[in-house]
Amino acid sequence: MIQIGDQLPAVTLMEYSEVEGNGCSIGPNPVDAQKSAAGKTIALFGLPGAFTPTCSAKHVPGYVQNADALRAAGVDEIWCVSVNDAFVMGAWARDQKTGAKVRMLADGDAAFAKATGLTLDLTGKGLGLRSTRYSMLVKDGKVATLNVEAPGKFEVSDAATLLAQVKV
Repeated sequence: MIQIGDQLPAVTLMEYSEVEGNGCSIGPNPVDAQKSAAGKTIALFGLPGAFTPTCSAKHVPGYVQNADALRAAGVDEIWCVSVNDAFVMGAWARDQKTGAKVRMLADGDAAFAKATGLTLDLTGKGLGLRSTRYSMLVKDGKVATLNVEAPGKFEVSDAATLLAQVKV
């Protein structure tokens, strides 16, 4: 499993864009995790799936609500990573009203989850290989803090916990 001090893996995530701008075309666009994190402070959180109960009711809304406070504390970007395709993540972003507050990044083939060792096998529940629930603070591409949830829990990966860690 990825540890504090490790660099983010060399993995390409996908991000859905509904409008053209800043060099991005409409539709799924590749996001090189290492290059996109270079020189920035990123509040990154991963979760099992779009439109799932805890993820939709608590996890994403907490980061949307705390986005301004995280930015005031020095966070440049907030990333939500989930094992879904870019179209689903785009639809979920609209549903959650993430706007410019949270980048909704698709890990469609679980490459990021596998590379970080943060996988959750939900095959028996019809969901296949997913990401476990976690949060991390990434500074210049390296993990500064890491909060991994126990299966079925939502206690340490929330926005308030990561915000407190950013302020330290």
